[in-house]
This record gives sequence, structure tokens and C-alpha cells, in this order.
Amino acid sequence: MSSVIPVLLSGGSGTRLWPVSRKSFPKQFAPLTGEESLFQASALRLSGPRYAPPLVLTNADFRFIVTEQLAEAGITPPRILIEPAGRNTAPAVLAAALHVARAHPDSLLLVAPSDHVVPDAEAFGRAVDQGIAPALAGRIVTFGIEPTRPETGYGYLECEDDAGPGPTRLRRFVEKPDAGTAESMLKAGNFLWNAGIFLFTARSMIEAFRAHAPEFLEPVQAALDGATRDLGFLRLAPEPWETLPELSIDYAVMEKADNLSVVRFAEHWSDLGGWDAIWREAQIDRPAWRGVVADSRSTAIDCDDVLLRSDDEDMQLVGIGLKNLMVVATRDAVLVADMDRAQDVRQAVTALKSRGVRQAESFRRDHRPWGWFETLVMGERFQVKRIVVHPGAALSLQSHVHRAEHWIVVSGTAKVTVDDKVSLVTENQSIYVPLGAVHRMENPGKVPMVLIEVQTGVYLGEDDIIRYDDVYARN
Repeated sequence: MSSVIPVLLSGGSGTRLWPVSRKSFPKQFAPLTGEESLFQASALRLSGPRYAPPLVLTNADFRFIVTEQLAEAGITPPRILIEPAGRNTAPAVLAAALHVARAHPDSLLLVAPSDHVVPDAEAFGRAVDQGIAPALAGRIVTFGIEPTRPETGYGYLECEDDAGPGPTRLRRFVEKPDAGTAESMLKAGNFLWNAGIFLFTARSMIEAFRAHAPEFLEPVQAALDGATRDLGFLRLAPEPWETLPELSIDYAVMEKADNLSVVRFAEHWSDLGGWDAIWREAQIDRPAWRGVVADSRSTAIDCDDVLLRSDDEDMQLVGIGLKNLMVVATRDAVLVADMDRAQDVRQAVTALKSRGVRQAESFRRDHRPWGWFETLVMGERFQVKRIVVHPGAALSLQSHVHRAEHWIVVSGTAKVTVDDKVSLVTENQSIYVPLGAVHRMENPGKVPMVLIEVQTGVYLGEDDIIRYDDVYARN
């Protein structure tokens, strides 16, 4: 049986799961339903004997999060393509096909979002196996989910009337319906939810773009031809990429193609497209008492059909007499909404962005390739941060024009360079970095190093930095 190359799309922003999902750290990288992130679960689901190592498409902001999370999952991808800018899924899918076609144009690619939940990986693998023969024969195979309710938040696939368990022809795509239409499609029996998962050969997809969206071919090929190696990443050239229209693969190709087949998948699946989906997901194995889903930091008193979630260990969330509500708290934001308005959460992000509110897109915790930091206190002319550096990692050799820094190590050991002096700073020791000094912090140990940084100066922005050397090749 032919080996399938999973193509993981991991550049989305996930605004419907705000405040846990934000532009700086979207839902695919968050552990929303278990210990693993959705991205890790997706990569593990698409690994094993029937799959080749994955091809990952992401953007520059997430490239080190991708590699870190894959390493934690025990997966080493040979190929990570960096998109210069978000252009929806059509350019990304074509870039994957053209990249693979350089060496093996008849290779099978399985394009999948990295933020879906599919608990039965083996059952999904068997569905993939069903799609291999038609894909090798030149068809584009999509996967349709057996609907369990008249859902208005999904697009649908209309299959041939005699659609059975194996691959069948696709009659048409159907946009997200109203409630009445969704109810009638559920009763009809030949409509499936559109999972946005596709199986095809690289050659077939390139030919589909040539027939239905030829305007994409030249700029995507130019972006690949002009791509540059950056550590373990392949950065697509920005100039041709930025000329591309922003369009989904459904609109660009799938809704126009006449060589589509559908494989029906009857096991559990969710795209976690809103907090109502998280609420339902928590009750798959065991329905909640009175429909109350509450985590260990949340308490529900006389509530019905509610989701209570606190993502901060110091935030205790209590609901009293609530009905049909979702309440989600993080360290710096709280969402309270009617469960029936789950699809409208993205409006909160739009409203906050229009007011310039940081919480619309960013967290207090900022992820870096060497670890992460978070601001604990900020005042006039000073800022206090907690910084965590991974074992063996190092910050860039740098200096600041407007601030000095005091570092206090609270766990582990730091190797610190200040101008021409290098020293080891251990737990409960500190060091001072004067304004303008060229400095670097490294973790030479085998455990995470944690320190408290106190910045003082007239300007404390993250852009007050001059880099002289950086192992992560950042400008």
C-alpha cells in the first residue's frame, strides 16, 4: 500500500475559542481536551506504518512552537514550510503539492487541519485506506463526517443517493445552512459534514489548480523557487506570495472540480469550532450531571447546561444559578456568553481589536524559541518578568538602548555573558546588566532555568533590542 504524506495546516488563529485561543498562540497549540495540544494529537494520529513523516505548513511566528511540540510528541518532521503571510488554505495546499512533486509527483498527500479531534485514530486510518485507490486513479478524495445533529456551523457534502460505506462520488458542496435546511439534510441521509480533509496525488492537485485556479500556479511556484533555508525550515519567498489572493481550497478548486470522491467517516469527529463544541466534547464518554461541565478550578452551584473553565491556577471560578452559559476565564480576560451564541465569540475579538486592547490577540505569556516569558508587574519606568529557558537553549547576544536589567535565578543555573565577562549564576544569585552592555543568557543544564528579570529605564518595549548573534537566525 502506498505511503501517505500528511500535510498539517497549522497557521490559523481560532478566534471562536477566545480568550484561550489568540493570534499569538491559537487553539491548535493549546491542550483544550487533554494533556496534548490539538496539533500534537493531530500529528500523532497521522503517524505510524501507513504514513510518511509529515509536511507542516505554518507561519514564522509559530515555527518554533511547531518544532517544540513535535519534539515533545516524539516526531521529527523533515519538512516545515514557512508561509510569509496568511493567504487561507488554497496557496498552502498548492505549495505542498508543488514541493512534493519536485521529487515524486505521484506521491499521496493527506491535507488535514491540525485543530480537529478524532479520538479513534485507527478508524480514521481505515477511512484513509479506502481513499487511496481512487486518489491514485486521479481523483481528489474528501472525507465526510456522518452527521449526528442538524448542525448550522458546518458546511456539508451532498453525495450520490446510493452512497455506501466506501468511496462515492460527490454531487456538490453545500454552504453552512439555516436550521430548517440542516434538519432536512439530516433526514435525507446523503449529506455529510465537510471535514476539510483531502487525499490526492501531488500531480492531481496541480492539474486541478491548472484547470480551475491557474492564477495561483505562477506565484506559488515562484515562492518555492525563491525559498531559502533557515535552520530546519524552508521559508517561501515573500514577494510572489504576497501577490496571491486569500482564498480557501474549497472555493478555489474543490467546488469546481468534477473528479471528487467522498469517503464517509462514521466515528466521532469535532473541529472544536466553538465553546459549545468543547462543552459537548467533555460529555462524549459520560454525560454531565445537569449538563454542567466544570474544571478543577471551577465550582457550579444550582446550574444547568453550563461550561465553566478557568485556565489559570490562581483563578477560582464560581457560577450560581446559571443556565445555558459558557464562562471561560484566563489570567487576563473572562468570557461570559449564552451557549447559543458560541459562533459570535469572534465578534469579541473584533471589538477588542478596534479599541486596541492587547488581550484581543496576545497573552501575558510570550513564547520564544528558547522558552517563554511573562510580565508579572509593569509600572512607570520598570517591569518585572518571569523567564523560563529550556535546557541547552540560549537567548541572542544583544544590547538595549533604553533599559538596564537585573536577573535573579530562582531555579537552575544560568550562564551569563555581560560584555567580556562570562559567569555562572546559580539559584538565589543575581547579576546586573547595565544599560548598553552586550549580554546573553544561556541554560547549560538539563532542567528548565527560571529567573526573575527586573527592567528599569525610560522605554521597556520588546523592540528595544540590538542583536549581534542569534542561534535562531532572527533578524
